[in-house]
Amino acid sequence: MKQSFRAKRMLKQHKRLAQSSKLNLVALMDIFTILVFFLMVNQSDVVVLPSNKDMSLPQSVSEQLPREQVLLTVTANGVLIQGKAIWRGDWLQAPELWQKELSEAVQQELNYLAGRTAALTEEQQALGRPLTILADASTPYAVLRRLMAMCAGTEYRDISLAVEQRSKVLEATP
Repeated sequence: MKQSFRAKRMLKQHKRLAQSSKLNLVALMDIFTILVFFLMVNQSDVVVLPSNKDMSLPQSVSEQLPREQVLLTVTANGVLIQGKAIWRGDWLQAPELWQKELSEAVQQELNYLAGRTAALTEEQQALGRPLTILADASTPYAVLRRLMAMCAGTEYRDISLAVEQRSKVLEATP
């Protein structure tokens, strides 16, 4: 019996669909190769610390990159730990007025943060927990020294000061 043109076409289509599909691995490997090289080239080790527009960090030739750790920010009118305002006041007033209140607030917040993390090992106990102080270049050194002493009074003794890295061009010119 003679098959119609439509029946022949349907039979051919069914045979073609019944075959297992083949995966073109060459194109897939090309895509993955390009993706791997793209990710390797665009991987960056730049760590950006959060800062205010009003704050200008001191410049330094430090090559050490910041790590992920507790951040204590000193502003013109207060102190923040991990972005949470813990004290507001004026640095220009007599130190006796703000030191006790600030000391209690800093120690309470740092002890709270230390309690939320794992206990220190023996090696870490010698160094203490890491902390970065982010302060404006115009912040008085006496204030920074007092804050570092407050932090050292808790488990946070591995203290780093955030600075802005000088460019190589500025270092070459006197």
